[in-house]
Amino acid sequence: MKRNIGKNIAIGFVLGMLTNVVGSVLYMLLFSKYSIKTTIQVALEEDVMGNIIGLGALLNLLLFFFFLKKNRYYRARGVIMATLLAAFLILASKFY
Repeated sequence: MKRNIGKNIAIGFVLGMLTNVVGSVLYMLLFSKYSIKTTIQVALEEDVMGNIIGLGALLNLLLFFFFLKKNRYYRARGVIMATLLAAFLILASKFY
């Protein structure tokens, strides 16, 4: 049983990270007039990459509630862990 719990949390974590990346790329494609590579370069220069990552994490809400609806609570925990990791990365990028 323990092995299944860890596996489900890992699946939720990986899906949460992928959803965050997809959300960030989707944001760049929809709202930037530049290519993805140029948008990332400009975002790093202007120190707004954390904002883009944060906006990309909004898709994690959909994934989280989807897992709750399907009673996949451990996968939902993994999504929360991925979102918290993104939040800590954003916080660290603001100070360094």
